[in-house]
Amino acid sequence: MINWGFFYLERMKNIFSTTEMLSKLIAFDTTSSKSNKPMIDFISEFLNRHNITCNLGSNQEETKGDLLATIGPMVEGGIVLSGHTDVVPVDGQDWDSNPFTLTKKNKMLFGRGTCDMKGFIAVVLSLIPEIQALNLKVPLHLAFSYDEELGCLGAPGLIARLIQDIPMPMGAIIGEPTGMKLVIAHKGGSSYETEVTGYPGHSSQTQAGVNAISVAAECIMFLNSKANAFKTEGTLDERMVPPYNTINIGTIDGGTARNIIAGSCRFVWGCRRITDRDLNELIEQFSDHCENEILPSHLKISRDVKITTRKIHSLPPLLHDDDNPVEAIVRQLTGQNQMTGVSFGTEAGMYSEAGIPSVVYGPGYIDQAHKPNEYVSITQLEECSRFIRKLAKWASK
Repeated sequence: MINWGFFYLERMKNIFSTTEMLSKLIAFDTTSSKSNKPMIDFISEFLNRHNITCNLGSNQEETKGDLLATIGPMVEGGIVLSGHTDVVPVDGQDWDSNPFTLTKKNKMLFGRGTCDMKGFIAVVLSLIPEIQALNLKVPLHLAFSYDEELGCLGAPGLIARLIQDIPMPMGAIIGEPTGMKLVIAHKGGSSYETEVTGYPGHSSQTQAGVNAISVAAECIMFLNSKANAFKTEGTLDERMVPPYNTINIGTIDGGTARNIIAGSCRFVWGCRRITDRDLNELIEQFSDHCENEILPSHLKISRDVKITTRKIHSLPPLLHDDDNPVEAIVRQLTGQNQMTGVSFGTEAGMYSEAGIPSVVYGPGYIDQAHKPNEYVSITQLEECSRFIRKLAKWASK
């Protein structure tokens, strides 16, 4: 005799509400400095129980993992639902609850990654049984990456494998927090480390040395002047806040003691730009200023003085394309007609550069991301669920 109760219980083990799924995802501490593999393994096992085959990848050290999976037929023209699994650290932040335990309060769900961006992943995974029941004609591809918070380090390999192993999709929806407002463009972001080698000596003999911290300050003054100039010069885009390119000095470290002329100093800085052209001009101008305006007077004291700058990471901007098919689908399903851009970067620019048109559209607000007591509202998750259901129904026709 068949034990139907057993099969029912086993089936129920594989069905989770969005909140239940989010609770499981938040419990994985996927801070970028740690491995995300336990979370990837959990998602893979969940999908396997729904007879969905996963294509798993990893970084070179095999400490981080990513995942590709397809719901529906393996044909061209699918939609990629993209999300990153890593989160930013909670170190030094004053939380009112355990950041890795989902806490509900006043229709808000608190925890690290609720907003950025495990909420989107939880919505998609919780709807798997409903999506499968629709017998999709257009495939929905899941693409979950690692190390987005470190500069989208995991996305290039994931996208390359997607293009190699999966029929070319129509486009991608990156579920970063946009308040469920369609975002069609965003700034690119690049970061650099500039290292200054000075000429140390006794602090009473400053005329005989070159203080690396002071030289770094000259470099920073130039970058600050360019940041101010960007407010009125260069590319402007009123869809973004602020509507101009920005430069930020993130960290600075130098010197060994108060009575030693600093022999070395390094600072890390970044530029969020609307177009690559503006960034290329900035790097060229910065290099020229260092070589021709800052260094000559210091080289008279020591030929060992130097300024070197290396790129840490670069994330391309997402440029708007009037013929973006996935944008047209989101507009059709939601009725949204605004032209919104954002200043933060996502993996959308990388998908777009790889020939996969992309938009950014997901639950939560960027203002809640990266902060203590990060949260996403249940209302936002419900709106995202309604959209994914509409998308799945569209894909089944």
